[in-house]
Amino acid sequence: MKVEIITRHAVPNYGSLLQSYATQVAIEKLGHDSEIINYIRYDEKSKNIAKTLVKGKKWDRNNITRLIYNFIQVPNYVYQYNRFFKYRKKLLKETKNEYNSLEQLKNNVPIGDVFCSGSDQIWGSIGKDIYDEAYFLSFAEGKKCISYASSFGKTDLKKELLYNLNSLLKKYKKILVREDSAKKILIESGLENVEQVLDPTLLLSKKDWKKLSNNTKLKYKYKYKYVLIYQLHNDKKFDEYAKKFAKINGLKLLRISTSIYHIFRNGKLIYLPSPFEFLKLFENAEYILTDSFHATVFSIIYNKKFMNLLPTNKTGTRIESLHRLFNIKERILKDFNDFESIDFTIDWNEINSILNQKRKESLKLLKNAIED
Repeated sequence: MKVEIITRHAVPNYGSLLQSYATQVAIEKLGHDSEIINYIRYDEKSKNIAKTLVKGKKWDRNNITRLIYNFIQVPNYVYQYNRFFKYRKKLLKETKNEYNSLEQLKNNVPIGDVFCSGSDQIWGSIGKDIYDEAYFLSFAEGKKCISYASSFGKTDLKKELLYNLNSLLKKYKKILVREDSAKKILIESGLENVEQVLDPTLLLSKKDWKKLSNNTKLKYKYKYKYVLIYQLHNDKKFDEYAKKFAKINGLKLLRISTSIYHIFRNGKLIYLPSPFEFLKLFENAEYILTDSFHATVFSIIYNKKFMNLLPTNKTGTRIESLHRLFNIKERILKDFNDFESIDFTIDWNEINSILNQKRKESLKLLKNAIED
């Protein structure tokens, strides 16, 4: 079978890139061909993304502030996208055609046996849209449609999306979602063919990821022990906490970021590392502090001491779902004066056992979704 996957593969985000890669690898390990549909919305192209992201921010007050924002951010975004374009070409098998709209997809549907809505937050609001029908495979009429580890990203969905969920997903033969909350939402919407599965990054073993991280010459020499911070949301309290935590433990603080402007935040900036270097930084860290779902995933894969700060934009449900799955609710930071909980014993034998079992179950569900 040839499986066509649509997901958020092209945004300059390590989680998006690596979950796309993992989905392809998992499908090919099951004996099938796979291809990422190279769908990049007009408003998410590098030249347009600044105008999209400024909406609702303090810079969105008037034409002058928007002009300043664009002047500052456009070069940053263009450079990010160019770097990630190179990373995609190394890791992903994409369609030759690039699609920028739903109409383009409908007019030139990719050739495949199975169409899969892939992982990550593809079923929530994107840009100005409450949802994007492309990620619900509305262009694949008459085709076999499934999903794997698709996510809404949050639980408080817009009324319009909730109202249309049943009709958007009725053509799907199997709906495999990432969060327990997503499964609950869909069942309450009257859909029955729904199961919860692991994020695709968890379908690959530590050995699989090490093969990838070792396949490069690293720029960084790990001569010292360090705390790694990977922070997607602006939170000054979390910045200060990370600085104090590293100092108390006598460790260097390293910060991974895709934004050059994070050089002004606490910690030594590791700017736009390759995906291979990104993985190696997690593999070698003493501690990990993060508000990222996929950083939490790699902390679990590499059996690292870590602590989460839940994002304040209501997307923390995906991290909480992960915590419930592995019985690690104490990994959520609730007190910025707490520098000890991170050292509480983690039962990695239990966690790895749960992971191995859930990996087998998820791969079986994916195999059956493709082949049935």
